[in-house]
Amino acid sequence: MFLFESIPWYSWLAWLAVLAALIGLNELTRRFRSAGWAIFIVLPIVLTVFVWPTTAGAGSSTGTWFHWVKVYSALAGCLGFMALRYHPKLRAHRWALLFPPAILGLNILEACIRDFQVGAMGANEMVDGVFMVSGSWNYMNGVAGLLNLITICGWSGIIVSRDKAKDMIWPDMLWFWIIAYDLWNFAYVYNCVGDHSFYAGAALLISCTIPAFFIKRGAWLQHRAHTLALWMMFTMAVPTFVTSSRFAVEASHRPAALFLVSAISLVANVAVLIYQVRTIRAKRLNPLRDELYTDLPAYREVRDANIEVEAAPESAGAWPAADDAGAVAAETVGAEVAGDEAAGVDSVGVRALH
Repeated sequence: MFLFESIPWYSWLAWLAVLAALIGLNELTRRFRSAGWAIFIVLPIVLTVFVWPTTAGAGSSTGTWFHWVKVYSALAGCLGFMALRYHPKLRAHRWALLFPPAILGLNILEACIRDFQVGAMGANEMVDGVFMVSGSWNYMNGVAGLLNLITICGWSGIIVSRDKAKDMIWPDMLWFWIIAYDLWNFAYVYNCVGDHSFYAGAALLISCTIPAFFIKRGAWLQHRAHTLALWMMFTMAVPTFVTSSRFAVEASHRPAALFLVSAISLVANVAVLIYQVRTIRAKRLNPLRDELYTDLPAYREVRDANIEVEAAPESAGAWPAADDAGAVAAETVGAEVAGDEAAGVDSVGVRALH
């Protein structure tokens, strides 16, 4: 095969099991607050004290600085998002909305640094328990990751859904950015931990993209944080699953394959950057303050499905703004809506940052 060595049927079954487990546990932790506390606070403490020092120590395929930073940064994202979701007083502060893009950007930057680091190694051998092949593809994909980072936008419009799950919704984070991220991240995993990429690349990325497109739209970053933290906790506890178990699938390590996946990643992220720059210039928007894609149907569908407003009287032709504590302006492109705390609406996140 081009990307991987032979993939036996039982590895495909294991892949499907990993995918189903990640999606299922993500649903559990996003729907039930107690499950989130148990899996993202209690479990990591136990693993940190009793398991990871042995299983993810020096010489292990997950014993590098990157894996340790990645697991804790993913967990920090989960906990930070839960704080925003469940504590209205916290998300009432405008600065709190900077946390989601900051933790996302940090995770992307970590991977870019690692890609550049592997590229500079000149490796064609086992490094830190993983076979690595250094090349131009590392630099190509590192640049793609930086482009993906700078095209993060619209965090001023983050809201909390009106349903019982209280999901963190980011309407301006649309499908084209998500696909560009997936292509970049798969290329990163393929470049730097290629023998993990069948699971940690393909299955892990699909496990958060499926919910973002088909289960709870608009909550991609929350899905990504949950599934990434779940996978990192598992793979640091059982690193042999992806390296030496019967279910392990080795990458082909072909330069042509490495180059191709990084080239696709770079092209996709350049395309998103060009589209975003054109949007900013055409609408005269500030990407550090404004939501960029409010005119797109995908944006409106996500936002309308998660923020509750009373229907305007037909004769009035406008949305009423009611709040027991006073009217709260919610600034978007071309429209103003208001939250109603008594109806369980949380619209504080849609206020633009100034």
